[in-house]
Amino acid sequence: MIGFVIIMQKKIIIDTDPGQDDAVAILLALASPDELNCLGITTVAGNVPLNLTSKNARIICELAGRSELKVFAGSDSPMFKPLITAEHVHGKTGLDGPILPEPKMSLQDKNGVDFLIETLESHEPGSITLCCLGPLTNIAIAIDKAPKIITRAKEIVMMAGAYFEVGNITPAAEFNVFVDPEAAKIVLNSSVKKTFLPLDVTHKLLVTKAQIEAFESFGTRVGKVVSEMLKFSERFDKQKYGSHAAPLHDPSVIAYLLKPSLFSGRFVNVEIETESLLTQGMTVADWWGVSGREANANFIGDVDIEGFFNLLTERLAVL
Repeated sequence: MIGFVIIMQKKIIIDTDPGQDDAVAILLALASPDELNCLGITTVAGNVPLNLTSKNARIICELAGRSELKVFAGSDSPMFKPLITAEHVHGKTGLDGPILPEPKMSLQDKNGVDFLIETLESHEPGSITLCCLGPLTNIAIAIDKAPKIITRAKEIVMMAGAYFEVGNITPAAEFNVFVDPEAAKIVLNSSVKKTFLPLDVTHKLLVTKAQIEAFESFGTRVGKVVSEMLKFSERFDKQKYGSHAAPLHDPSVIAYLLKPSLFSGRFVNVEIETESLLTQGMTVADWWGVSGREANANFIGDVDIEGFFNLLTERLAVL
């Protein structure tokens, strides 16, 4: 008797602020159509302003050969504070490194927040996972506008926060949370299932010279663009951390959905600091269970590094 495996396709919405690492995450998702059905992409201001994140998302869709996907521009600023961007890491376009054409895809007229609300309302409850690669502004505003919709989501999986690795934009805060800590707090206080992929994981996912050469060896447009993007973005982190390689953050979210066995963590209490000027945006994860506060999130702490890069290389090679 011949056996077979049934792969359950997951419906996802990608909320993102591309960013080279966001671009790799989107490519990983679009290279995995058997497992992931991307219903749309919403963009948010973060690594660069909204006009550029919206442009970059369309560039990446076209690079992947998926120009039929719909991209919706969401929030152009955090909920209660001025926007902080990261051109010092990602360059003035957010995708510096390769020479990329202007996108031919049109940006959708509908606002990204409205798309999130309407899509969650129109699909079966518990059928859509929100994949958050940037600040959580869009998700928080959607919760504010239509509080009941978040109960219809299956899960929010986000690249956000840090515990053992503390901060990468301030001594205490990870960038995505720091840009809009109030939004992160709203999302964290919602009743939906939440999984954090923090710096504690992503700082282990270092893109080595050998890995970049593996992307180049594809002999494809995608391989060339990915290697050129990562060569550009790694220069900042290599200098900052004094390391031989730079971390690859956002693809961890997609890899977690594709192969959760690569990751391990704990269901713990997580809180976001919004008041202190010294530690604003800090992710306070009660890893050791000392606070007495109720656990509210799955906080990932470790990853199979070789398994992650094998998955990433295998999938991107097919584009």
